[in-house]
Amino acid sequence: MEQLRNLKKTSSSRVQQLGASIFARLAASKSHRIASGKRTIDLSIGSPDLPPTAKLIDEMASALHNEDAFTYPSSKGTSYFRETAAKWMFARFGVEVDADQELISLIGTQDGLAHISLAIGDSGDIALVPDPGYPIHHAGPMLAGMEVYRMPLHAANGYLPDLDAIPTDIIEKTVMLLLSYPSNPTTAVATVDDMAKWVDFCRAHGILLIHDLAYSEMAFDGFDPPSVLSIPGAKEIAIEFHSLSKSFNLAGSRIGFVVGQRDVISSLRSLKENIDYGVFHAVQQTGVVALETDIERILQKKSPIAASIYKPRRDLLIHILREMGWNIEMPRATMFVWAPIPVGIDSETFAERLLSSTGVVVVPGRAFGEHGEGFVRIALVQAVEVIREAAQLMGQFWQEEGWKNK
Repeated sequence: MEQLRNLKKTSSSRVQQLGASIFARLAASKSHRIASGKRTIDLSIGSPDLPPTAKLIDEMASALHNEDAFTYPSSKGTSYFRETAAKWMFARFGVEVDADQELISLIGTQDGLAHISLAIGDSGDIALVPDPGYPIHHAGPMLAGMEVYRMPLHAANGYLPDLDAIPTDIIEKTVMLLLSYPSNPTTAVATVDDMAKWVDFCRAHGILLIHDLAYSEMAFDGFDPPSVLSIPGAKEIAIEFHSLSKSFNLAGSRIGFVVGQRDVISSLRSLKENIDYGVFHAVQQTGVVALETDIERILQKKSPIAASIYKPRRDLLIHILREMGWNIEMPRATMFVWAPIPVGIDSETFAERLLSSTGVVVVPGRAFGEHGEGFVRIALVQAVEVIREAAQLMGQFWQEEGWKNK
């Protein structure tokens, strides 16, 4: 059958600006190596390598037999899921939430982060986003036709935004400030005092504060990530995204929620009612059990399971690489390591050479923005023994190249 030809357009200018080329080239190199039968250790994508608990798997299987399991779910989520999520917010952060007006379920938090700009932004509006930052943080506003102002994050400032450095003319057109701590990719953390400054800034300028808290249950060494909504008055100007993907190994199930400023939540709900029909019933029921189980853990003052999984991996990788001359700061949270690379080589070239020489796949820092250059992100998504092997291979590569860092 003859192909259709001469289409006026096959992609929008917005899609062409998404900048997925680094990820695409990395994926191609990885696939080529795997196809050739060479040993490959993938430490690139932040997808949990372990399955959910047997309890959650059994719950999902059981939920499939409910008579309404395959009916259209509500875009805002079942009342049971929303009420349980609200209870979790109170148990975990002491934040009181109206489950009907201030919270909706999401098909994973990427869903909400992609759509929030469409729900509140217009052409000419500005979104303040971190650089380096998770790709959807800048892609969402851009796809909505907003202008994106990238705030440079530097190690010297703990990878926190310098809000005082933002020009007045930019602030005047800004409608949202998007932040995420603990941070992907930098692993940086923020305190209650830091968040209070964000809330004051946004309140003073009438800006919506959007906080992505995907790694709240993945912190180490006594650090306890706070919720921005725990700041007095924050619910008047802020929303916060929560994910069940990392905390409960439910990444492929696509379940999360957003909570906060009720008018913004209402706008996002209205948008989603025109886009999707919500999260599969069985997945929501599994999310309910995950959150209920975690509430019990919180009340018993036990550490999050996710943190106990990733801490030994973090400790082992950092220890081996430091011993072999690659000095990397110990991350206090997330499932990642933000590793500095030598001066004189760009991060994409470094990642390609590392893959070619060792079979270990990491993500170039440049993939997260201009200010991610000079780093690679290493995901702790393999078993301890595989992490040991990868670290030794990376350390040998570092030594053979004769590289040093501070």
